[in-house]
Amino acid sequence: MRLYSTAAVLAAGALISACATMDGGGAPTAASFETARLSEHVRVLADDSFQGRGIATPAEDMTIRYLSEQYAAAGFQPGGANGSWTQDVALNRFTASNVRAQFAVGGETIPLAQGQQITISTRLPGDHVMLSDTPLVFVGYGIKAPERNWDDFKDVDVRGKIIVVLVNDADFEQPELNTFNGRAMTYYGRWTYKYEEAARQGAAGIIIVHENAPASYGWATVQNSWSGPQFDIVRANAAAERVAMEAWMQRDVAVDLFRRSGLDFEALKVAARSRDFRPVALTGATFSGMFDVATSRVVTHNVIARLPGSTHPDETILYTGHWDHIGVGEPDANGDAIFNGAVDNATGTAGLLELARVWGAGPRPERSIVMISFTAEESGLLGSEFYAANPVYPLATTVAGFNIDAMNVYGRVADVDIIGSGQSNLDARVAAEAEQQGRAAKPDGNPAAGSYFRSDHFPLAKRGVPMAYVDGGGVFRDEPVAARDAARTEYGSRRYHQADDEWSPDWDLRGQVEDLQLIFNIGRDLANSRDWPEWMPGSEFGPARAPSASQRR
Repeated sequence: MRLYSTAAVLAAGALISACATMDGGGAPTAASFETARLSEHVRVLADDSFQGRGIATPAEDMTIRYLSEQYAAAGFQPGGANGSWTQDVALNRFTASNVRAQFAVGGETIPLAQGQQITISTRLPGDHVMLSDTPLVFVGYGIKAPERNWDDFKDVDVRGKIIVVLVNDADFEQPELNTFNGRAMTYYGRWTYKYEEAARQGAAGIIIVHENAPASYGWATVQNSWSGPQFDIVRANAAAERVAMEAWMQRDVAVDLFRRSGLDFEALKVAARSRDFRPVALTGATFSGMFDVATSRVVTHNVIARLPGSTHPDETILYTGHWDHIGVGEPDANGDAIFNGAVDNATGTAGLLELARVWGAGPRPERSIVMISFTAEESGLLGSEFYAANPVYPLATTVAGFNIDAMNVYGRVADVDIIGSGQSNLDARVAAEAEQQGRAAKPDGNPAAGSYFRSDHFPLAKRGVPMAYVDGGGVFRDEPVAARDAARTEYGSRRYHQADDEWSPDWDLRGQVEDLQLIFNIGRDLANSRDWPEWMPGSEFGPARAPSASQRR
């Protein structure tokens, strides 16, 4: 049996263009997506000189310049306010330093090193945070969902206390309960929700217990994501929406803390899956922590490009993806401190640029096409949240959108995963296009990861805009399958949100091209029609769309 290296196999497809890709009618498209162009965009954006594309840094200026130049070369116009390429996004930046923290229980102290046992951050404006001998209360998953007859807080007052919560939601460990849609994570399972609910409950702080499987990522991702500066949109009353301390701790630390408090962590995890669960105080245990906070106001930018429609220019189809990544952090074992973000999300950004080139080279669509490269996704979808709250193009007449995040770089695959399947009738269009490609459209293969709530389509979806988020998945169609599987798995375990997420000339981008062709074809058909995609009956996003129905004709 002949053996091939992963590099050699992936390189075989790296410079193959999409000339062989056909549209639904079997004829070549007017312009083809090219793997060489995609690879070159990623190489540039993920280069060390871009310093991990941190927001509000000189790297942001470099990124905006590159994107605007590429969009212009594709034939798109500046799509921001007042004829600019950008939309200003005002944020507060919070940098915690001199972090000192410990648990005290049973007359002993348990020191907590920042980034090791715990990560501590804040998004509450101020200069200093000091929590002394603060009581701890375990509140299960930290969820209050009246529509599901679920309340982890019951009538227990947690004001001024530190709440300890589990990651994900109650169905992850026991999906047959089906109280939170089985293994498909709901928004209640996201860390963003848990932080928000802690503030609504008046807690002094919150600590999420990290576990690899329910979080869908390892501790290194937590360490890299929350040890550096944090960002938030500017809020009129931040004290009502943010707690003083937002933290994660390692599972083993939690198990030890609970044991010292006379509690069984695993038993309480089981109890927390029930509607009857009540908060449990960690008797005799307290948390003390202090840290300095440097708070400053920054302005970062969404990059917006527009191709005006020929007959219905006021109706918009969106293509979105985030340009930002983590920036520069703590050096890893190899001494590398630059988080290049090649797959996440230079690949998606490259996809937008290549989509713009193909749109610009073809016939002018009847409806307008708008590309948005969002900022601050890694800080909690802040760029897309800002746009959705302050849209440049009315959401009521935004026909639909397609979000791109961390694309497939390992080769052609058999399936198209629909993230958040069942939400809108865009699913049927995805399925039809996938079939034309000889692929099968399937629900997200890992719904427990909550991907539907973790990318930039979500702020638009929750305001009623039908958004599709698809990704190539399933088995690889070209040999050697094992090598491709290994490379894809290794990314999740060793590269995601780590300094090793770097560009490779050996990638096979033919699968990425198929995914781009699919969302281009759907967008083309919508752009030259009078169709308005709709939310499926029962979707929680339908009610937000309904009041503006009269504006869509």
